[in-house]
Amino acid sequence: MRKFNIRKVLDGLTAGSSSASQQQQQQQHPAANREPEIQETLQSEHFQLCKTVRHGFPYQPSALAFDPVQKILAVGTQTGALRLFGRPGVECYCQHDSGAAVIQLQFLINEGALVSALADDTLHLWNLRQKRPAILHSLKFCRERVTFCHLPFQSKWLYVGTERGNIHIVNVESFTLSGYVIMWNKAIELSSKSHPGPVVHISDNPMDEGKLLIGFESGTVVLWDLKSKKADYRYTYDEAIHSVAWHHEGKQFICSHSDGTLTIWNVRSPAKPVQTITPHGKQLKDGKKPEPCKPILKVEFKTTRSGEPFIILSGGLSYDTVGRRPCLTVMHGKSTAVLEMDYSIVDFLTLCETPYPNDFQEPYAVVVLLEKDLVLIDLAQNGYPIFENPYPLSIHESPVTCCEYFADCPVDLIPALYSVGARQKRQGYSKKEWPINGGNWGLGVQSYPEIIITGHADGSVKFWDASAITLQVLYKLKTSKVFEKSRNKDDRPNTDIVDEDPYAIQIISWCPESRMLCIAGVSAHVIIYRFSKQEVITEVIPMLEVRLLYEISDVESPEGEQAPPLPTPVGGATPQPIPPQSHPSTSSSSSDGLRDNVPCLKVKNSPLKQSPGYQTELVIQLVWVSGEPPQQITSLAVNSSYGLVVFGNCNGIAMVDYLQKAVLLNLGTIELYGSNDPYRREPRSPRKSRQPSGAGLCDISEGTAVPEDRCKSPTSDIKDNSFSRSRSSSVTSIDKESREAISALHFCETFTRKADSSPSPCLWVGTTLGTVLVIALNLPPGGEQRLLQPVIVSPSGTILRLKGAILRMAFLDTTGCLVPPAYESWREHNVPEEKDEKEKSKKRRPVSVSPSSSQEICENQYAVICSEKQAKVISLPSQNCAYKQNITETSFVLRGDIVALNNSICLACFCANGHIMTFSLPSLRPLLDVYYLPLTNMRIARTFCFTNNGQALYLVSPTEIQRLTYSQETCENLQEMLGELFTPVETPEAPNRGFFKGLFGGGAQSLDREELFGESSSGKASRSLAQHIPGPGGIEGVKGAASGVVGELARARLALDERGQKLGDLEERTAAMLSSADSFSKHAHEMMLKYKDKKWYQF
Repeated sequence: MRKFNIRKVLDGLTAGSSSASQQQQQQQHPAANREPEIQETLQSEHFQLCKTVRHGFPYQPSALAFDPVQKILAVGTQTGALRLFGRPGVECYCQHDSGAAVIQLQFLINEGALVSALADDTLHLWNLRQKRPAILHSLKFCRERVTFCHLPFQSKWLYVGTERGNIHIVNVESFTLSGYVIMWNKAIELSSKSHPGPVVHISDNPMDEGKLLIGFESGTVVLWDLKSKKADYRYTYDEAIHSVAWHHEGKQFICSHSDGTLTIWNVRSPAKPVQTITPHGKQLKDGKKPEPCKPILKVEFKTTRSGEPFIILSGGLSYDTVGRRPCLTVMHGKSTAVLEMDYSIVDFLTLCETPYPNDFQEPYAVVVLLEKDLVLIDLAQNGYPIFENPYPLSIHESPVTCCEYFADCPVDLIPALYSVGARQKRQGYSKKEWPINGGNWGLGVQSYPEIIITGHADGSVKFWDASAITLQVLYKLKTSKVFEKSRNKDDRPNTDIVDEDPYAIQIISWCPESRMLCIAGVSAHVIIYRFSKQEVITEVIPMLEVRLLYEISDVESPEGEQAPPLPTPVGGATPQPIPPQSHPSTSSSSSDGLRDNVPCLKVKNSPLKQSPGYQTELVIQLVWVSGEPPQQITSLAVNSSYGLVVFGNCNGIAMVDYLQKAVLLNLGTIELYGSNDPYRREPRSPRKSRQPSGAGLCDISEGTAVPEDRCKSPTSDIKDNSFSRSRSSSVTSIDKESREAISALHFCETFTRKADSSPSPCLWVGTTLGTVLVIALNLPPGGEQRLLQPVIVSPSGTILRLKGAILRMAFLDTTGCLVPPAYESWREHNVPEEKDEKEKSKKRRPVSVSPSSSQEICENQYAVICSEKQAKVISLPSQNCAYKQNITETSFVLRGDIVALNNSICLACFCANGHIMTFSLPSLRPLLDVYYLPLTNMRIARTFCFTNNGQALYLVSPTEIQRLTYSQETCENLQEMLGELFTPVETPEAPNRGFFKGLFGGGAQSLDREELFGESSSGKASRSLAQHIPGPGGIEGVKGAASGVVGELARARLALDERGQKLGDLEERTAAMLSSADSFSKHAHEMMLKYKDKKWYQF
């Protein structure tokens, strides 16, 4: 009868998603059920979608640059991304539209601008003087490939080297080409019969801007005189060149080569190098050349006033150092330090006190860009320690497998996590402040605490402070500490169900108020943690083993070493008595020799020292059953008020009382239905299958074959051979249906049955077939009784149905406010009981924040249920469907969250087709539907999450978190919250030339580049060589970027400038027209005088 009523309600609803008639009908429903009308405050104008910030290490980095005056670092990537870093908390992400790899970056030092060179032969000029940098100009080379760029300090002329060996010159202000070109054949002339290869280096002599040093790949170096347009010297070496660097006095330069050698040349002695060094080569005794080494990819030559110069290089190791990690070598005087890196080196830069190349460089640090890390080395301290990195670049230290986002947490949480995390800090860092400290912080408009939790492949869990669009690691928990580790592969237990990363985190369930944390791992294990500020030593790690595919004969399984948990009487409406859980067992194989009753991982049996922070309360593991591995866990929930944890997979559901350390419920999914199962299922047996490795989402409907539910009553006494084994590999519809997994779990205090007059604690269970089942919980009174009396669990018989797998459930009261699950406030658990008597009594009364518990009987609640296809709002206790919305017909929802925004609540959904949608509650009116991004991979599906106050995030690459907002208010305030990259700083004074140098013409020689490269002397460049593309970073860039008074002023100023420019142009044009009119009248007058007296036939 109950089922029939629900059907009737469903039939009365149309399938259309947001048609007017459906809306009307939806509005009429509450009246029909005599439900109070709830005033909804959220409107479409409260929503707007925009990206806010990107955190983490730039994925696949390819280029590096530093502005020594502004103290800003830039990193380019292989996907055309640009990341800018200033002081900790000042970060910026930009993207080149083409997506081509960034091959080089050049700052216009202290100008607030940056030039990027891309692999598609385009150059771009970025304006960094606005909070969201934009491209001002672009230049696309059509006939040549760009290989190297050089922009001298305080110059507006950019040298661009190409694959053909030519050098073109670009005016950075107008982004146009000069007519001045250095052709490769003119540069090398007769010194070589063959082509010298691409340009790999360009730099001007630090003491003479008129002399340009050009390095060609083949090994030829040319010193070019810009004024006389010919080569002064040519230097040849028979090994390919990778990089070149000047001594600041301009008399010597150093080259790095492909055979692991460095050659130092005197400018005036081109015949041979002054010195040849093989830093890592074995010196042979009889004066022979050392053995060749790997190429030295880059070298830098930096001088100091008070000592020997530094020669810093990457690469160059000898070929016999197999398996050695990549190294940076620092040669200083007679000492050589080899600094090993964790990843291969992409690029490095030496940070120096001066921006002037003709002064003593005084290097103080080296920034090394690695494939997956950024390292800063202190050159001024002995042993070259590294600086502690303040940027959140360690997100990917171990691959991220899941993440959760919590906005508006309790205010004491971040300080508590920070204080326990501070003890985990590594020692041995440089004592100095982080030297990249440019820019200014934005205004912290958002004041609420935000926490991001990431779960990783190695079993670690990291807590991050994400307040006010910044990110900082607070605390790291290693969940693998409770397990025995196998020392080598052969030593590994043969019970593993994954080939690698057996501790990978799949699901995180966290209660911020009570600080209870629960994780589910890939090896079908669940660990419950309590937060404590005290260190404890746990003599025996509490553990439970659960058979989620069980046979009746196993009830009398042999007992393990642990004391058996308390028996669990189970009463209630179910017609089937539920068997007590199996005890942890030591048997590893059943009578027929199959692996049985063993977990996948082995819990340590020695005492465990637990530092302040999260401490293990209980380890629960699913065990092998008759040779079948346990299935990965698909859903998880913990409740601190009830002291319960529940989890499910594609075999069934298990509930554990973590206070009494007892299993309360252990049911196959089918048994949850009791006699109400809507599906006709064939009894079948599990298939023999090993799970694929990888901590991906457990794909329920397709992929590997997974063991199915055993379809027999737990009371029957039938042995294993009573049901047929299916050997077929095809997945039939019945097969799919019988593989019903638990996909959502929600503890709450609500009406479990239609006849209920008051709310009571219960668990709502959602499955992948769109069914919602309710389990009633009967909790003993608090205090000592809670630890002595059993919790009674009984399926209530309530069944609700939706289309698609259930994703999320929540409850609203009569006013439309969210009813959070009951929780118990955090207290220090490891404090002796006597001192804590008051708190203890307080603690035993769970905080049920359900407002309905104090309401009168007639008042009701609403259940909000979101599935992959639709959302429903169900009235309780009547169980009538009040509102329904079909979210998507052709796609499916990947993530749905019920979130708070603007003192109201809404349902936010992310679909596999890339749409982000929000719906009002309880009426499910569509408020926002924006096509955001197509689902490109499982990583986005696994990590996308919404939270309160219009915040959301996902992993945009394996190393980066992208945050976005769907709140219009946050979008408006974003400009103020973002940091400033550019700050007005005075350029340091140029080095003093000294009296004698000035007298005798020494010191730096300047050059009038304008005269050389300007149009008047060098003419115009060929139009077909490069195409100029104006960027969006002009007035449009400011329009998009600026807001508030400053933005208005900037816009007005730019508009005035443009207007002034236009007026100026108009004036010039008017003057030109006047002069042409004047000359025309003169000519006309002369013609008239000439022909005045002539007859017509004389013309």
